[in-house]
Amino acid sequence: MSARIRDLAVAMSLLGDQHPDARPIEILLVEDNPGDVRMAVEALKDCRVANNLTVVEDGVEALCYLQRLDSYAGSPRPDLILLDLNLPRKDGHQVLAEIKTDHELKLIPVVVLTTSENERDVQRAYDLNANCYITKPTGLEQFVSVMNSIQYFWSKVPQLPAAT
Repeated sequence: MSARIRDLAVAMSLLGDQHPDARPIEILLVEDNPGDVRMAVEALKDCRVANNLTVVEDGVEALCYLQRLDSYAGSPRPDLILLDLNLPRKDGHQVLAEIKTDHELKLIPVVVLTTSENERDVQRAYDLNANCYITKPTGLEQFVSVMNSIQYFWSKVPQLPAAT
């Protein structure tokens, strides 16, 4: 994965129907597939809610980011985590388990966004307290629609506790 995409902390300020004084939502995408990262970046550019996207490519890096370790010491706390299951070094189920048992992180909504349609993967993700499980669409148009729905829902509908 290119450094430009991996180190993406892109401010995609797309005002749409968002209040001008509202801060962009912070999204952490945990994804190792460069094609899926590109699709997510393109999809989020088309979203009507302003967002800042950070991409990490494996489970170990995701936890370092979330725990603000090493080079991530000053990283913002994400408002939403999009988590693939099939990751190197530490898989998505392991990452989800650590997030949901960590007092500081457990309230961050985690949307599992993966290619797996396996019922065991779905059940295990919900057993580990995933907030949502979505099978990745293959086409860009469908992916944009799904990303719009995810981002709009998590930024507008539920009332979530303030980030620490």
